[in-house]
Amino acid sequence: MKKIISFIALVCIVVTLAPAAIAFAADPVIQGNDKAAVDVTNIADGYVRITYKGAASAKVKVIIKTPKATEYKYNLKTVAEGEVFPLTEGDGKYTIGVYTNASGNKYAVSFTTTADVKLNNTYAPFLVPSQYVNFIPEGDKKSEVVKKAAEVTKDKKTDLEKITAVYNEVLKFTYDTPKAKTVESGYLPDVDKILSSQKGICFDYAAVMTAMLRSQKIPCQLVVGYVGEVCHAWINAYTKEEGWVKEVIQFDGKTWKLMDPTFASTGKESKDTMKYIGDGKNYSAKYYY
Repeated sequence: MKKIISFIALVCIVVTLAPAAIAFAADPVIQGNDKAAVDVTNIADGYVRITYKGAASAKVKVIIKTPKATEYKYNLKTVAEGEVFPLTEGDGKYTIGVYTNASGNKYAVSFTTTADVKLNNTYAPFLVPSQYVNFIPEGDKKSEVVKKAAEVTKDKKTDLEKITAVYNEVLKFTYDTPKAKTVESGYLPDVDKILSSQKGICFDYAAVMTAMLRSQKIPCQLVVGYVGEVCHAWINAYTKEEGWVKEVIQFDGKTWKLMDPTFASTGKESKDTMKYIGDGKNYSAKYYY
């Protein structure tokens, strides 16, 4: 008898766009069955590629359970190329499951496997495209966010200078209040479209900035959690000079300001806004992508 699991959607749960732009391995290591496949070739680089083999109309979920027992839940698009998902909690044993909708919010197990991960680089999962941070990093078809990141950082010498340049670029965006009121669970940003429109919601801001920094080889975490009791997204970035700069961006000689482009843009960097986002106590991280 098939195992049935019920899923309850959270406001912050998002779904997929096109597959992330990471090339297939020449000799992939694939685990799976006739319903789903998990390509574990690149687990040392911090990600897996998952493909669903069943009906294109099926509703499919992925759950990745981390070494710390955190469960990351995703919707899987039923495309031939599969989709890329990060392994964000470092070394250890991950359990990866693919589930197909049976009825209502009940899902049947299609395939499960485990992966013992030993990363080549501690920051690897936060340097590559994935389902949540979906961009093409190089080549003739590279994403517009990649081009923009190269443009705004071309004269910058340090990672901190590059981070600041990208941050200031994203601050030009306008917060999309109508979109925020109508966006549904399952939304995921298209980073190039957001860059072009120069407006978006918190997840848009964070995804664009994350993609831009990763394209510059700067490790960046897209963080989903809460500001007070409101679901929100922001970023952490890594520099050789400072290590992980968690929830912060600019240093004025005494204190750092939180790396929260949404609030900074919406509040036009007002004194009250910057004081609020400068207080880490207002932020509660739940997931890192």
